[in-house]
Amino acid sequence: MTAPLQGIATLTHLGVIRAQGADAANFLHGQLTQDFALLDTQHARLAAYCSAKGRMLASFIGFKTGPEEILLLCSQDLLPAMLKRLSMFVLRAKCKLSDATADFALYGLAGDSATQATGNAAPWTLRSVDAAHVVQLYPAGETPRALWVAPAGSPLPAGPALDSAAWLWSEVASGIATLSLPVQEQFVPQMLNYESVGGVNFKKGCYPGQEVVARSQFRGTLKRRAYIAHAEQPLTVGAEVFAASDAEQPVGMVVQSAAAPAGGFDAIVSLQIASTDEALNAGGVALALQPLPYELLADI
Repeated sequence: MTAPLQGIATLTHLGVIRAQGADAANFLHGQLTQDFALLDTQHARLAAYCSAKGRMLASFIGFKTGPEEILLLCSQDLLPAMLKRLSMFVLRAKCKLSDATADFALYGLAGDSATQATGNAAPWTLRSVDAAHVVQLYPAGETPRALWVAPAGSPLPAGPALDSAAWLWSEVASGIATLSLPVQEQFVPQMLNYESVGGVNFKKGCYPGQEVVARSQFRGTLKRRAYIAHAEQPLTVGAEVFAASDAEQPVGMVVQSAAAPAGGFDAIVSLQIASTDEALNAGGVALALQPLPYELLADI
């Protein structure tokens, strides 16, 4: 990096769904890939919402703000459709879902700003700072990161301003993809390494697509993983990735991309494992794979 990743970025690419009611946790538990029934107020959850075929419709970071309220953060371009779809399945459950984006201010904290807010806790730890809720995220390289979610109009956390572009790069550098509209329904969660970063619980009850997700894990059928790649030219989210050995059959897809501080562009790409030793390109742009910043779980 050419400059330290430090400060506070305004996050306009994320939205907030509020789930309220006595059955909010149990309802989300039955819809998402993580355990919300046992969610406490000291931890957040990374989770996927899948189709019946196990393909990700959205990804969420969720946490409790009280006994009967859970907030779900997701990509803003997916929020309206996900709110409508989830609401279809509430039925008689005591749970009301609403778009609460306007009610909250969302900030990304990097470097010292994150450490001051969270004490450099483990990923997905949740802390309360006055009226704000702060979620410890996976780092970008050596740089701590956190999400700051506070009622609209609350005082800003302390720290210098951070450009939103730098924050978007930090998301890519963390290796944990936020699903967006161009890549909806393209991946089972493990194709984005979600089972290795706290996004899938294989011991919980059923949810849409659960059989497919479990089969991918336990029957050895998973052939794709997420990787970080560098390119010298911009990469389009949703662009297909090709190996040098076959210019017609894609071996992967660009999931998330951002300009790199040191020049060029970095991306999270989901690739066939067997293709990672080949020369790769996306739309003719050469890709150079980088080491993942976390370990993949070999056994669950």
